[in-house]
Amino acid sequence: MTCLGIDIGGTKVALRVENGSGNGAESTFTWSKDDTASEDLAVLGEQVEELLARWPHELTSVGVAVPAICDPDGFVRTWPGRPGWVGVDLTEELRKLFPTVPVGHADDGDLGAVAEARAAGCPDVLYLGVGTGVGGGVVLDDRPWPGPAHGSCEVGHLVVDRAGPRCDCGRRGCLQASASGPATLRRAAALRAREVTFADLVEGMRARADWAVAALGETADALAAAVVGINELAHPALVLLGGGFAAGIPDLVPLVNGSVERLVRPGVDVPPVRRATLGSLSSLRGALLLAEMVAEERAGRPVS
Repeated sequence: MTCLGIDIGGTKVALRVENGSGNGAESTFTWSKDDTASEDLAVLGEQVEELLARWPHELTSVGVAVPAICDPDGFVRTWPGRPGWVGVDLTEELRKLFPTVPVGHADDGDLGAVAEARAAGCPDVLYLGVGTGVGGGVVLDDRPWPGPAHGSCEVGHLVVDRAGPRCDCGRRGCLQASASGPATLRRAAALRAREVTFADLVEGMRARADWAVAALGETADALAAAVVGINELAHPALVLLGGGFAAGIPDLVPLVNGSVERLVRPGVDVPPVRRATLGSLSSLRGALLLAEMVAEERAGRPVS
């Protein structure tokens, strides 16, 4: 079996092709800022061809992770990062790119959650990926929850503060508007009264500077509010905190754990918050898992 995983982002795309033994090849490229969806898809096709030209085995299936919200038929409803894709029939466009093999696509946060759950060896997981935004998903019994028929689990758009900052979706108080990397740095800059870079924040936390501790504390509180709220509904056994921003700040996991303990109501068990293991590769690994599932379904075998 040779699977291709594609992790499509708003600015960057990662691709990896591999066989069942884990051997493979990969590449990344960056979108041009103002290209149309048709131009983007043409570039994607070229990059896929270049990657597969380096791989001597016949392709079996493809899995694609996308941040766009799609309707049940596969049409893109909204994607703030690439607004030109709105209205695109993603399912059909992917069929055109891969006419001879089965292809599936799913939300990048859901797929990242599945990959992190598999890596952790836990079937019931809440995954939060903190980076430029906040993504992630819930996995129950090794499956994305609530499931493809009901849409993706948009944890980054869970409202945690009705009076909070405005999100790029236009609403106030979404988790990612308070807890993403850029949101944290903006808050730190306001408290410090000058620009704060990621390196500044890391150094500020090492020195326990008031402005850094306060800025990151609010981020932890927002993430904890999401953890506690989702726990009331889904009851995961484990919370995994990942993403590029979270990976670079060791203090964030213990801060979130502390905030969760303060927020939980009496008599309710809350799962531990731990560091995720796949880093920036979670959605790409999830796309490869999707490709494997697509291939198994085509072959008529039970999907593991």
